[in-house]
Amino acid sequence: MSEVEVAAEVEEELHHPQTERSDKPYPKAIYAWYVVGILVLAYTFSFIDRQILSLLVGPIKRDLGISDTEMSLLQGFAFAVFYCIAGLPIGRLVDRHHRVNIIALGVFIWSVMTALCGTARSFLHLFIFRAGVGIGEATLSPAAYSIIADYFPPKRLGFALGVYGMGVYIGAGLALIIGAAVIALVSEGGSLDLPLVGEVYAWQITFFVVGLPGILVAVWIWTLREPERRGHIRTAVGDDGVTRRVEVPVREVFEYMGRNWRTMVPLNVCYALSAMTAYGMAAWIPTLFVRTHGWTYPEAGFWYGLVIVIFGTTGVIAGGWAGDFLTGKGFRNGRMMVCAFTGLATLPFTIAYPLVSDPWIAILLLCPSTFFATFTTGAGPSALQELMPNQMRGFASAILIFFVTIIGLGLGPTSIALATDFVYGDEMMLRQSLVLVPAIALSIAIIIGILGLKPYKESLDYLEKWSAERDTDSS
Repeated sequence: MSEVEVAAEVEEELHHPQTERSDKPYPKAIYAWYVVGILVLAYTFSFIDRQILSLLVGPIKRDLGISDTEMSLLQGFAFAVFYCIAGLPIGRLVDRHHRVNIIALGVFIWSVMTALCGTARSFLHLFIFRAGVGIGEATLSPAAYSIIADYFPPKRLGFALGVYGMGVYIGAGLALIIGAAVIALVSEGGSLDLPLVGEVYAWQITFFVVGLPGILVAVWIWTLREPERRGHIRTAVGDDGVTRRVEVPVREVFEYMGRNWRTMVPLNVCYALSAMTAYGMAAWIPTLFVRTHGWTYPEAGFWYGLVIVIFGTTGVIAGGWAGDFLTGKGFRNGRMMVCAFTGLATLPFTIAYPLVSDPWIAILLLCPSTFFATFTTGAGPSALQELMPNQMRGFASAILIFFVTIIGLGLGPTSIALATDFVYGDEMMLRQSLVLVPAIALSIAIIIGILGLKPYKESLDYLEKWSAERDTDSS
């Protein structure tokens, strides 16, 4: 064969890369679960750092002279916007580079930024640091989803991602506990002198306490092994005869998702509307018990925090397991089925607890409501990993998180407040708002989820066809 012919074959291979799957065995289960455990720890810290500001509204306003509007910007806009914007390019980095290093750097950034909130002397300082927290946290879930998908075989993926999702609810529970302690600490105001930092208010110490330990978590994560990528990997043979992964252009990612829009839209919207219900409930349930049942905020926070920790964590694990179980029983769209019918299981309990007159019955009804509402947190991400080629998973996950954040965190609490203020016009009608908004959101989620069941199977077929076509091109 002449040199010209050899060069032509190499050029052909580079222009028509093949898509392959790894035949190597998965890492040992004990190490895979060790990785998940550390990622759960990171997720827990991220949610504490994310939520802690909302528990310090009173003392921050008092000591820094910040208005309600400025405080709302710090809680929502400063974090959520930068979290969403940063998430998309970070998702691309996840598909192309070392994911463990990306997470470690992100944990370091958000931990330092959280601690720096304790040095803030003005609204502008807090805004900048909160934006930094959002950018740092945007690294975690897209990379974690992708890593876990490469550590576990498909039949166990939903359960593993469900365990990872526990971090949200563990973090939420710990944030309530820490917040209660801080409220007691700062109730009298005052300030302290710290070395290097100088005079700080008592509430500022909270940011040091929850932020600085995250630096140690970042170092711990950095010691983890980067798993081999699995599931439809694009490769090509270079001039030196070595086979390497080929970067998938972002245009091709959008094209792939566009061809599967009848699956992608229902999956993203169904997950986001379930999150909208969960975020809205979490924001207003303590106030419901104060206004309607005469409880104090510490009482409401303690009991609802207990519900979140117990039934939120078990629900997200159960949702991931249910998707694995149905898939293993031959239902190829089993994970989408869990997402679609989450709303159906959640709805009766969610519209009942605000209307009962006994607060303890309301707490009892919140248990199954919280349990079922978290199913999509386990099933949704595992469904996305199942649908996407490996080198598109990070970016696709970032898009999913974008919609969940904008619709769930952005609209959930606000939609309930708007219903109370403008539909009912009476703050004592909060219980009706907590029925109306979730009922609408969950009903839409059920319908859209069901519409996605058939396309989901078609998308799985398309993934196989997409891979086979590239194998043919490279032969």
